[in-house]
Amino acid sequence: MERNELYPVFLKVNNLKVLIVGGGNVGVEKLTFLLKSSPKAQVQMVAPEFLDATQQLAEKHQVELTQERYDPKFLNGKHMVVACTDKPEVNEQVYNDCRERSILVNVADNPPFCDFYMGGIVTKGNVKVAISTNGKSPTTAKRLRQFFEDVIPDNIDDLVKNLNAYRETLKGDFEQKVEALNEFTKGLVKKSGDENQD
Repeated sequence: MERNELYPVFLKVNNLKVLIVGGGNVGVEKLTFLLKSSPKAQVQMVAPEFLDATQQLAEKHQVELTQERYDPKFLNGKHMVVACTDKPEVNEQVYNDCRERSILVNVADNPPFCDFYMGGIVTKGNVKVAISTNGKSPTTAKRLRQFFEDVIPDNIDDLVKNLNAYRETLKGDFEQKVEALNEFTKGLVKKSGDENQD
């Protein structure tokens, strides 16, 4: 059976420099997705022209729009790049240039040319769940996102904050704190078979 071997991480993109190459519909979609999750992301977009929606988003956030064709010089100082032009040869050049410089890169709709995927995300306060289908089915990730948005309660953030406050009161070493928190929170997860005991 095939297995998803991606390693999930949560990036502080307000501390990283992100480049989006492309100013069309896919570019604004990627920018919207990024800013919805991380409104203070440091983003530069490069394209010969930009949609009005992109310009409006750029004005609301700290997005630098550079109206030029792609050049490898734009990679200087960048930590991750999303290539989403309508020219496959430009996207491939961006990919190869990033690989030469050890910069993480995602070429939209081209899984073999991706070091990372932008999966489905559910955010409720401090709780964030990311969903990946290993690049196989963004539609499935979207449906799973909708499912988790429905089943994760809106007040989950209150629980997280209360547990954090409780954690601060605990004495002992790391293992003792983990054991105490595990004991305190074990009621949050139903074990298999519990449904039959209700």
